[in-house]
Amino acid sequence: MKESSNRHLKVQELCDCYAETDPLKEMSTVAREPSTEEAALKWVALAVLHGVNSNAEKITISKGTSGKVEVTAKYRTTRLPSPGEETGSKILEAIRAITHMEDDEGKIDLALGFRENSMDLKVKVQKNKDREKVSFTFPGDN
Repeated sequence: MKESSNRHLKVQELCDCYAETDPLKEMSTVAREPSTEEAALKWVALAVLHGVNSNAEKITISKGTSGKVEVTAKYRTTRLPSPGEETGSKILEAIRAITHMEDDEGKIDLALGFRENSMDLKVKVQKNKDREKVSFTFPGDN
């Protein structure tokens, strides 16, 4: 298993790499890419950038028992592009590895730094028999 700090660093590097792109447009292409850990970490970085750029309060990715992955953002009720079932599962695995959260529920602050910015992103995981969710809550007056 890869070091979680390497995944964390990779997300920060990808944030830096994609900082000047349209994250929402880039997110919509991830489902067509091979389902790799790289694609999962790219999607996480793009979600963070979209959240920051769009002044989002929270972005949530959830997977039901059927395997269907849905993504929502809280700033207005909006569905974001899904990364697809396989990459969605890898995203959930990657976030659990980065944050070291193995229990069914947990919260943690995740420090992210890219370019000349840094932030503490609040990460929350929830898992029950029907659904597993990871939510990113962005800093601000939320």
